Amino acid sequence: MNALLAIEHLSVDFGERRGTVRAVDDVSLAVGPGESYGLVGESGCGKSTVLRAICGLNRDWQGAIRLAGDALGPRRSPAMHRRIQMVFQDPYGSLHPRHTVDSILREPIAVHGLGDTNGRIRGVLDQVGLGPAFRFRFPHQLSGGQRQRVAIARALLLEPQLLLLDEPTSALDVSIQSEVLNLLADLRRERNLTYLFVSHDLAVIAHMCDRVGVMRAGRLIEETTAARLREGRADQAYTRRFVEASGGYDRALARAFADLEEAQA
Repeated sequence: MNALLAIEHLSVDFGERRGTVRAVDDVSLAVGPGESYGLVGESGCGKSTVLRAICGLNRDWQGAIRLAGDALGPRRSPAMHRRIQMVFQDPYGSLHPRHTVDSILREPIAVHGLGDTNGRIRGVLDQVGLGPAFRFRFPHQLSGGQRQRVAIARALLLEPQLLLLDEPTSALDVSIQSEVLNLLADLRRERNLTYLFVSHDLAVIAHMCDRVGVMRAGRLIEETTAARLREGRADQAYTRRFVEASGGYDRALARAFADLEEAQA
């Protein structure tokens, strides 16, 4: 596969000396052009830390990251930032509360010196399903789903190749999640976007992604397909437990997870 995104032996540490914690441990993966690749795992397993290293928010990492063959260092040029954009979990927290939608969308256009500001804003709002009436509203005047649509619009303005999606629907009501997921699926097809999609929700990943990487304690322990996950098939015992647990809380299953941790400690 000719990878758009290639990660080789990525490791990320937090803290210093004796207090160092390895949040991501020797992770390697490749995502093809136009593919949607999912990263799943329990909270704290390192999924979001991988995204933050890719987009440049975390500059302290080891290994190699390449986009379309171009090596990415800890510091990125404006041109590289245009090629990789990220949509965060909390749409309210990622939007400036005192800026209108218009101001929020004007900022990246101005920073990157793009032209046709009004045309770009009108076009991207229309593409995410928000009409001109939303342009001069503040985030607190929008619903959670509408805020996330603004966040997606902001990411699309720079016409990225790779979109990093960090739990983009987990803060939304269930009734709104499907609308945002369908929007993301449509945008991927229309714009030929490549997604790296992080979630702990296997139903979301199975719906949105082609291939899936399973993370545990900072390591990528298994790669599989969404079809195999939907069928409940997995090579690793941890993955099988994770798939079973996604159906709902079960005390016996929780005990099985604890036993698995003790056996592999």
